[in-house]
Parts: sequence; structure tokens; C-alpha cells
Amino acid sequence: MEKVNVDALFLGPKSENEQFLKEMITYMLDEHIHWRKDFHPEDKPAMTEEEKRSKNFQDTLMKTKEALDELSAKLRKSSMPWFSPRYLGHMNSDVLMPAVIAYVATILYNPNNCAYEGAPATTSLEIEVGKQLAAMMGYDPKTAWGHITSGGHVANFEGVWFMRNMKSIPLAIKKVKPELIKGMDEWQLLNMKSKDILDLVAKTKELNIFDEVRAHSVRGTGVQDGQLGKLLVPQSKHYSWTKSVDILGIGQDSFINIQVNDKFRMDMDHLKETIDDLISKKIPIMGVVSVVGSTEEGAVDEVYKVVELRKEYEKKGISFYYHIDAAYGGYNRSIFLDDKGDFIKYEDLKKVLHEKGVVHRDIPWPSKGIYDSYKEMEQADSITVDPHKMGYVPYAAGAFLAKDKRATDLVSYFAAYVFAKGMSDENPVLLGSYIMEGSKAGATVAAVWTANKVVPLNVDGYGRIIGRSHEAAGRFYNSIVALDVFKAENGKTYKIAALTQPDFNLVAFTFNELGNTSLEKMNRLTLAIYDRCSYVDGPVYYDKFITSHSEFTPESYGNAPLSFLKKLGIPASEYDKVKSVWFLRSCILTPFLEHNTSYQNYWDRFLGIMKKIIADVAPKN
Repeated sequence: MEKVNVDALFLGPKSENEQFLKEMITYMLDEHIHWRKDFHPEDKPAMTEEEKRSKNFQDTLMKTKEALDELSAKLRKSSMPWFSPRYLGHMNSDVLMPAVIAYVATILYNPNNCAYEGAPATTSLEIEVGKQLAAMMGYDPKTAWGHITSGGHVANFEGVWFMRNMKSIPLAIKKVKPELIKGMDEWQLLNMKSKDILDLVAKTKELNIFDEVRAHSVRGTGVQDGQLGKLLVPQSKHYSWTKSVDILGIGQDSFINIQVNDKFRMDMDHLKETIDDLISKKIPIMGVVSVVGSTEEGAVDEVYKVVELRKEYEKKGISFYYHIDAAYGGYNRSIFLDDKGDFIKYEDLKKVLHEKGVVHRDIPWPSKGIYDSYKEMEQADSITVDPHKMGYVPYAAGAFLAKDKRATDLVSYFAAYVFAKGMSDENPVLLGSYIMEGSKAGATVAAVWTANKVVPLNVDGYGRIIGRSHEAAGRFYNSIVALDVFKAENGKTYKIAALTQPDFNLVAFTFNELGNTSLEKMNRLTLAIYDRCSYVDGPVYYDKFITSHSEFTPESYGNAPLSFLKKLGIPASEYDKVKSVWFLRSCILTPFLEHNTSYQNYWDRFLGIMKKIIADVAPKN
């Protein structure tokens, strides 16, 4: 297919596409207005022209305008400029015009996707979007399941919900129909493969005992202390995972943090050691979570190694549920897909990316490990992905995807698919019966659906947008490495170092005065720079770039930051003493970082501003 033009998809840093946006929003508003007028035209208007001319009526309209004027002033004064290439902070960016127009148009219809009768149009779209996102992840859309959530939090909660209920089903079957699992002890039941569990569930349906079995699962009895085993999650996890074990009754004691290595990916040696230790103690592994695009470092866990590890353990009768938190990095899988949805061969990929102009040939991305990790995502039992991050869709739009839609039976509060007369199995009457949320905006679904319609989930669609962010992040990292040391305007020499080469489009870095060995002093410099380059400093119109920051501590990251500190001239003993490393964090989502200018000029501007800021804020001692 013909490649999309990225510049035509966004309003733009200087509202370059304002005319089109105005025209299309007006057009969609007119469509809605005519829809109302054309619905039973024989009905009389609810208000007369005379009433509309009355003082009270006009005063109310004026009060509305005044409130909107005040809101506009507040928004313009205090909102963050995600659209600007100067914004290099959190994982926010400009949003796709097709998604914005679709959202604005749909919100007037006010569909509620909790139930089909509350949203006939957008419920159908949600099922379609779920299949599209599942296919992007390598799942078979005919047998997978997916839906839109309010964000990664809820999608991760649903991952634990599915995992928890599934792992308890074999024990419930033993209570209700033990002959179905004859000869299997509790250890074997808690180590069944996900597919085998769902095959058993199918048998209970055939025997008409499924409801009874489900009542004896954790859904009915609650989670017994430690019975389902441990949940293993890397230190780079999003904080929603800590919440999930609390909310779903699994408990913090069942949560094990797996160390990350100096690339901030899950340490596979520690994962294996942990699993082996648990097995030796006859403690089952309820599930393992990998992170694809960590929110602090942009790291991509080695998914292919986890997949291989699970296969090896399954030969020994040990299995676990596998979930991938790809809230941030999930859409990146589109860059590996051709126009037929097939995963491009590694030996062809870089040639494709370079020839299509998706990523410049001087950016050595992706590595074979990152490629293999994205390829093997299709082996996970479920995946979290957020359209409102790398999908460039307005908030709030997360998504939960399951490899096997039969798993929805384990969480539903009616039959997983309940149909109205004449409806196909593509349109569940009550979507809210087997998702974690109830009422939910159909406008969000419309935004995601329209975005996918305009921007295909492949290398020629989303790949072109995301490729720009990879290229910018790669050049940002290369510039930091090449610069190494520089003189600020205070005459002092400073070291700049990046945390690690980006797996994704996030660059973490900080500065340290050359020769300084005090971590406390370096932290003060980092925090002072952040204060000047963030909303903390007030209005965001000054001549500066806007960034975010974060912190490493031994409690959350162990010794992983030591290699970063070494680059900056800080000894390990300082980390032991201070127990905190602050750093600057730039999620480079903007597709306009290098637009109509050379990156070197952009980097020179960035460095020039930083030289001034460092001179102003650097600690005196």
C-alpha cells in the first residue's frame, strides 16, 4: 500500500494543518446536527425562536461563553506543550488528527460501551479494534480477544485477573469432578499449561458443570494464602503491578521483584535462579511478567528468552502464565510488520527500514535481541498496550489482549458471549460483564478505530511515525556519547552521560561536574536542572526545553545503576551511602524533532540552553 504522510496526520507544532482540522470538525458537527434534525422530522422543535431570543436564554449562552473563555485561558497558561519538539519529557505527544476528529464527533452521540444497546455502533468497533491490536501482536484474531480499557493500569489488572482465575481452575475441577484430572496431584494442577486449562474448561461446559467449577475457583472462594504461588515481575515494572496484587487479593507477599541488569532489562539469570529456588521449595509460579518499553528507561525485556525458558520448564512439568506489559512499547511491533501483517525477516528488516525512510541507516536499530523479543510476543498469554501512548490517540485509551478468548469465561459474570436475536458472535450484548470496567466511552473506541483506519498497524503506517522517534532518540543518544564533556557558561567543565543505548525511544541522562565524586552534589545539580526545565519553574514559554526526571534507589533497582554512576565518575560507595540517583528522562515521542532542520542544529540549541541553565543552578559546593 502507499505509505502514509506523517506530517498530514497531526495539527502540527505551529498548527500547520489548522484549516483541515477546522473543516473536518465542522463537517462532523454538521453531520450530527442533521442527524438530530432528520430523526422524526414531524416532531416539533423543543424550543421556539422567541424563547431563544429571551434575555434569560441569551444570558445563559453568554455565561457558557464566559466559562469557556476562562477555561481556555487556564488551559493555554498551564497546559504542557506535548506538540512541541521542545517537549522531551513524559510519554506524551501530539495526537493524531483523525483520532481527535473521531473523538469529538462521537462524544456528541455519547455512546456507552458497557452494553450493546447503549452503543450499537461503537461496541462493534471495539470488537474490531481488539482484533486489530491482537493481530498486531501476532495473535490469531479469530481466536484471540481484546478490548479498550481506560489505560495500562486497568489492562495490567485484567492480566492478573485472568492469570489468577485461570491458575485456580484445575483445583476447582478437582473438587467438582476429580475424574477429569485423575492421577494429578496439586503440584501438577498448579503447573498446568494455559491451553490445557482452557481445554479442561471446555470439557466442563460439555458436562454442564462449568458454573459449579467456577464457583469453586478463587472467583467464588477467594485467594487462599499463598496457594497459587508467586508472581515474578522485573524491578523496572510500572507501579500498577504493585497495586494489582493488593486489589486482586494476591498480596504483597506473593510478589517477587526480579533484578534488572545494567541494560535495565530483566536479568534472566536471576529469573531462572528464582524459579529454581521456588521449585525446590514446591512453591508454584503463578505468573511471570515482562516489560516491553519500561516507563523509566524504555528498556525491552528479553521476551524470547522468557519464552524459551518456559518451554524448557514445561518439559519438566512446570508452567506459568506469561503476561507482557507493553503499554509503552507495544505499538512498536507495527514497525516489524509488512503490509500483509507478516513479521519481516531480520535479514531484510534494516534494508526495508532504510529504503522506506522509516529509520536512517546511521541509526543501528534494532538489535537482534530486540527483534527477537518483539517477534516472540505472540507467545504470551496476554498483553497490555496503550493506544494513548505510541498510538498517538487522546486519553484515555489502553487495551488488554488475550491470546485465547476462551479465557474470558473465567472472569465473565454472564456467559462470555450473550447474544441478542439475530446478532453474530462478534457483538456481545453486555461487554461490561467480562471486563473490569463498567461504563466506558465509545468515543475512545471511535478514536482508536479511526486512527487504525487511516494509519495501518504496519511499517508503512504507524511504523513511519514511530520510526521518527527511534531516529531522534538514536541521534540524541549518539550526540551525548560524542559530546562527553563540555564547558558551561560558568567556566566549569561538565560530564554528560546517558544511562544506556535506547531499546526504545527513551533517553535517560544527567550531568556531573568533572572531577566531582559526590553523588549528593550530582543529585542536587540534576534536580536543579529539572526544576528549570519543567512545569516546576512556572510558565513553559521560556527559552528552554522541557524534560522529566526519575530516581533509582537500592530498594527498587539494586545495583543496576552502578555502571551509570561509573560513567559519571561517581564511586559505588557513594551509592551505598546516599541510596538515591536522580536522572533526567526524555521520552522522545514527537515526530517533529528533526522536522525541516538538521539534528545537529537542534542539539546545538539544546546544549546551548543547558550550558546557561547549568551555570545558573550548579551547586557552589
